Amino acid sequence: MGKLTAKEISAKSKGPAGKYSDGDGLYFIVPKSGDAYWMLRYTSNKKRKEMTLAKYKDLSLADARLDAAIKMKELRSGIDPLIAKQRAKEAGIQTVDDLFADWHQGNIKRLKHHSIPERIYRKDIAPSIGDAKVDSVNARDIRQLLKLVADSGRPAIANDVLMYCKQMFNHGIKLDVIGANPASAFSVTDAGGVEKSKDRALSEEELKQFFNTARTHSDSFSRPNYLACALLVTLGVRKSELTEATWDEFDLDKKIWSLPSNRSKSGVGIDIPLPSAVIEWLAELNVLACGSMYLFPNRRASKSPFMGSDTLNRAITKLFGHEAGKKKQPPNLMGDMPHFTVHDLRRTCRTQLAKQGTPGHVAERCLNHKLKGVEGIYDRHDYFEERREALLKIASTLAQIIYDAPNR
Repeated sequence: MGKLTAKEISAKSKGPAGKYSDGDGLYFIVPKSGDAYWMLRYTSNKKRKEMTLAKYKDLSLADARLDAAIKMKELRSGIDPLIAKQRAKEAGIQTVDDLFADWHQGNIKRLKHHSIPERIYRKDIAPSIGDAKVDSVNARDIRQLLKLVADSGRPAIANDVLMYCKQMFNHGIKLDVIGANPASAFSVTDAGGVEKSKDRALSEEELKQFFNTARTHSDSFSRPNYLACALLVTLGVRKSELTEATWDEFDLDKKIWSLPSNRSKSGVGIDIPLPSAVIEWLAELNVLACGSMYLFPNRRASKSPFMGSDTLNRAITKLFGHEAGKKKQPPNLMGDMPHFTVHDLRRTCRTQLAKQGTPGHVAERCLNHKLKGVEGIYDRHDYFEERREALLKIASTLAQIIYDAPNR
């Protein structure tokens, strides 16, 4: 079979799907859908391989032959064209940002919540070393990075930063773009320290101190943040379940919030009864939302249309005298009260439910926890009325603390 001509190629590109040989391993491929392209077939280590050269519209017949000839010459010299192509791709990884992008592609397929390492990288790693050459980052850079995050009052995030740095630079070693991992010698003791068991629950006195401080310093703790904390400690829902909620999930007349399964961390939807105090807070939020479909619309230009995932924790931490990324730190308005996080408000709700005598299985369903063991298998009762009674009781107790404002 002779060589193809440019005229034949042009005609075949507009015809039915097929594979046409030009000789010396070069093929012209017309797929059933999509653009026609050039393909090179060769044998390396007794294995038949194929590699795409380029689309027909980007590479003429003459240039395709030249490209194929160059790659076949490489093969005769002991260089597999596909391996050389992959190395060329990896050679494009110059900066830490480039390395992260390549590493994160694997996370998207591997991790269910791949947005978490991406968020931590963008916020806490990239500003310090993102533009640096991969092979120029050393252990001193990593130490400074960990210190910066730990000093901002976020030890758990410092540990996450170390973990992701280790994984990312190990990926660089796999790709042979660096010879050593600059984060490998560090442990959690060099970052945020060994994380203690999370069992923090606020007492009623601590809740009074927090809400009073937040209320009297509305310049640094906004009203939506205040109401979000009030709802979290009263309803016991997860932060993301509340801050990403849309108004169409609520029936304020029936006093029910229908949390859908696709937004529930447990994967189970649930109808949440709403006490009258909560209805009042929601009515105020409706006004503050200014027509947004979200209860807590993002007030800044952002990819996220709803409140940022770290907004509340940052606001709380600021009351304790720490603000990430600021050289001049704000005053500590909370005195010697131990620091707490947003998730501690959920734990506080669970503790309050136990304190008021709510049965354990009802309290667990209030937090949308799946019941365990045999009870979880056979008891499909949702305890809606029992949960309504429990939440009415906790709301009556906490509303006195949350409402305790000078203007009421």
